[in-house]
Amino acid sequence: MLILLPPSEGKASAADGPRLDLGSLSRPVLTPVREHVLQALIDLCRGPEKTALEVLGLSEGQKDALARNRELREAPVLPARELYTGVLYDHLRLNELDDAARAKVVIFSGLWGVLGADDHVPPYRLAMGVRLPPSGALASVWRPALTEALEPSGLVVDMRSAPYAAAWKRPSVGVRVLRERVVDGAVKRSVVSHMAKATRGSIARDLLAHGIEARTQEELAKALGELGHTVESNRIGTIEVIISDE
Repeated sequence: MLILLPPSEGKASAADGPRLDLGSLSRPVLTPVREHVLQALIDLCRGPEKTALEVLGLSEGQKDALARNRELREAPVLPARELYTGVLYDHLRLNELDDAARAKVVIFSGLWGVLGADDHVPPYRLAMGVRLPPSGALASVWRPALTEALEPSGLVVDMRSAPYAAAWKRPSVGVRVLRERVVDGAVKRSVVSHMAKATRGSIARDLLAHGIEARTQEELAKALGELGHTVESNRIGTIEVIISDE
């Protein structure tokens, strides 16, 4: 079983490891595309500042990301399990899981394609939704290489956001989180981004920490229920996890 995750916008701002070594990253078949995207990002950030900010979707207050991107080849690295600091990763707590559990995690990235939890890379800024000159949409750039690099044999649990899901598509079980509350006597459900990320992180941690090896959507839904989650599995390819205000 593999668990597919997006990266997080929040990242550690500093590292103290050696400099980047693309050849050391898992799934070396991705190295040529990693090299291409890395150099394109560096070239963009060494060019006109206004253009780089616009392409990357950054504000004037985020200029420091351009400086980090310019120096990626020389920058010190840290493990991906320590790099990402967003809400999902706060609840997943990858560092507390053993090697076997971490090996089931695949982190998608606009810059690296995918990373394993123990791959070492520097802090960076590049979302999958960016159209990076000269190649264009990153999801399209990565799709052929990821199709070759990723050939899972078991169940795939997909917790990615839409831009990252576009980079690699195959039969999987998505996890949709809905908040349930009573409004004027009626039960209403809605998607709340922050709570959804936190819940996905908790679900991923529970599956990994308990060594769950579900083979089907039904087995996954049953396991999550036994782990204390409120689950509905009434659509092929999607499990809905319900959280309430209680």
